[in-house]
Amino acid sequence: MQTKAIIFDLDGVICFTDRFHYQAWKQLADRLGIYFDEKINDRLRGVSRMASLEIILERADRAYTQEEKEAFTTEKNETYRELLKNMSPADLSDEVRETLHTLKSRGYTMAIGSSSKNTKFILERIGLAGFFDAIADGTDITRSKPDPEVFLKAAEKINKDPADCIVIEDAKAGIQAAKAAGMTAFALFGDARGCGLEDYDLLSFADLANVLN
Repeated sequence: MQTKAIIFDLDGVICFTDRFHYQAWKQLADRLGIYFDEKINDRLRGVSRMASLEIILERADRAYTQEEKEAFTTEKNETYRELLKNMSPADLSDEVRETLHTLKSRGYTMAIGSSSKNTKFILERIGLAGFFDAIADGTDITRSKPDPEVFLKAAEKINKDPADCIVIEDAKAGIQAAKAAGMTAFALFGDARGCGLEDYDLLSFADLANVLN
């Protein structure tokens, strides 16, 4: 398979920060007296911070103002960032690290396309600061996946036509975004695999180097 550029989602693909998201949302939900568990948390994968909050507030016994909601998302993010400080290069698996370096040695252009506003901080914590050719994240966009904005922004930053890009995703919303952007979509883990919209299901992260050999 030939391609000119690869755009990676971050959470659930390059590294895993789900436990930190869950802990931060759980802390907020508990403070507000709102029931929140891991099943509800699964609905937040690949969803923006405010959209995630709206899902959590479905179980609230009162309505909140926009100002209150913004304060809640700020509170959650501050908790999340504190938890992220526990991350280190040890949170980047050998498989991912070796595969990324293999792809870079073959001359592939690589970018990150993530809805997270903490993308650069996370990459720094796991030892990948400066590794990718471009980063498009939550600070660049106004619409989250399944809207294609973040992937189109990534393609723009690396000066590639969307048709020449493949996207690596673990969430169905990300696969939808990739297809809406006119890109090839590779599913890895999560509800991306077998969702019926992907172009290819990866067996593992390392499988990417085999497919693109």
